[in-house]
Amino acid sequence: MQQIFARRAIIEGREWNSTTLAIEGGRFTGMREFSDPAGADFRLDDGILIPGLVDLQVNGYHGVDFSHADAADWQHIALRLPETGVTAFAAAFVTAPLPDLADALRRCRTAMDSPSGPARARLLGAHLEGPFLSPAHPGAHDPRLFRDPEPEHIRTLLDAAPAGTLAVITLAPERPSALPAIEELTSAGVLVSLGHTDATAAETIAAIAAGARCVTHLYNAQRPFHHRDPGVIGQALVDPRVSFSLVLDGHHLSPQAAVMAFGLAATRLVLVTDAVAAAGMAAGQYQLGGQTIHTTTGRPPTSAGGAFAGSTLRLDQAVANAVQLGLPLPDAVTAATTRPADLLARPDLGRIAVGARADLVLLDESLRTRATWIGGELVFGNPGIFHCAGVDTGGLS
Repeated sequence: MQQIFARRAIIEGREWNSTTLAIEGGRFTGMREFSDPAGADFRLDDGILIPGLVDLQVNGYHGVDFSHADAADWQHIALRLPETGVTAFAAAFVTAPLPDLADALRRCRTAMDSPSGPARARLLGAHLEGPFLSPAHPGAHDPRLFRDPEPEHIRTLLDAAPAGTLAVITLAPERPSALPAIEELTSAGVLVSLGHTDATAAETIAAIAAGARCVTHLYNAQRPFHHRDPGVIGQALVDPRVSFSLVLDGHHLSPQAAVMAFGLAATRLVLVTDAVAAAGMAAGQYQLGGQTIHTTTGRPPTSAGGAFAGSTLRLDQAVANAVQLGLPLPDAVTAATTRPADLLARPDLGRIAVGARADLVLLDESLRTRATWIGGELVFGNPGIFHCAGVDTGGLS
């Protein structure tokens, strides 16, 4: 058994002081507030200890696009994400021909089944953003590839890989056959999220009743809000049955729009990055699902047509941005840890609780990742920042 002592920690939605966590077999076995650091293997006198971050939308990272990733590329991303505090993630794929998406699911399953060392972020499955989207709001997607979610198309995707591979799918609920598709996907354990949609509020309500439980990157690529036509945005902000994600990079939505979402529905907020291959890299040209995207310093990636094409956001930075806009730190942490894990029915992730996997992140005072543990093992961070008692840090830096 090992013990980690932290002066400050976010646990169960509130800040704990002088807390000792006990870990055995890669899981939490106990926690004690107002404890003494004596005997701890890691002593964290500075910073804020939080659960590992969970990102439901990662298209790529550090030069790699999942749409064309080989086995080494999958491992590379999983190895680099802990630098940003992400310890679990869903691999996102943009609209493509159905056979290509089915192949992406099979490759995702192979990556999920591959032997994975503890230093790698956990792959939770695939997030298909398309092809069942609205041509009225394509964003960077190719609308020529959009399809109705007809039963045979849904079956093609569900048959492509075992249960648990398709974790999330984003679709437009106003398309023909959408409601029975939502019901079938939900019954198969898939999180259905509404996005790239021109849905009215009534169509959104019907989709939620059919089983949809999330809205993808609220405000972006959606029917605009109007006081007599609230659409998916207005319904998502007032409907307690549905969560919604935000890409909080300072570009995808205004501070006012973010604050409005916090004020109306902070308990249903999920922070995501929608990161693409350009994340963690210098400005330049990168790939997103077969198309070339462009990045310039200080701006999100864009498609050839000028639409935003994902982001280069880090999830720890999204947490910091939320706090800067006035969201309390425990709420911002929950939005990037417990809530996305709960949407995927993973009570073992995104929390510091007895029995949960011991995934942890130490944030510095600016809320940037300083160290990361996966399954209780330090996988990122400079051991020199800790007072360690006989711990083999493996030369991590």
